[in-house]
Amino acid sequence: MKKILLIAVTSVALTGCAAIEKWIPSFWDDNQSAKIIDIRLRAHNIQCDTVEIQKTHADGLVKDIQWFLLYSESKGALQKDVIRLVEPMQQTVGDWAKRTATGEASKAYCEIKKKVIIVQADKAANSVLWRY
Repeated sequence: MKKILLIAVTSVALTGCAAIEKWIPSFWDDNQSAKIIDIRLRAHNIQCDTVEIQKTHADGLVKDIQWFLLYSESKGALQKDVIRLVEPMQQTVGDWAKRTATGEASKAYCEIKKKVIIVQADKAANSVLWRY
């Protein structure tokens, strides 16, 4: 009976530890901090005058976000918190980049996306920079 109880307690404890791992915050990283500021700077400097200019900005953001995500994934499982922060921005920028690639991005569309991307970049930067 004691063995069964021990097995049950052990399995519950191990399952609980696996669930907790995704909530453990990652630690400070100089490279992530520098890149998230690069992303934030690009977001604040988006210009919406022409589709060609929009495409240049969108493509640059796509590359910077891809770098950030690949770097974070390469660091391991404890980086899931920062990955969750940046993935929505990746989706927003990806949608905008697709529109600019086909020439369908209007100035108004760009202005709306710019506002959303700035909010996402500011929040992500704030979270990444306040880690220990």
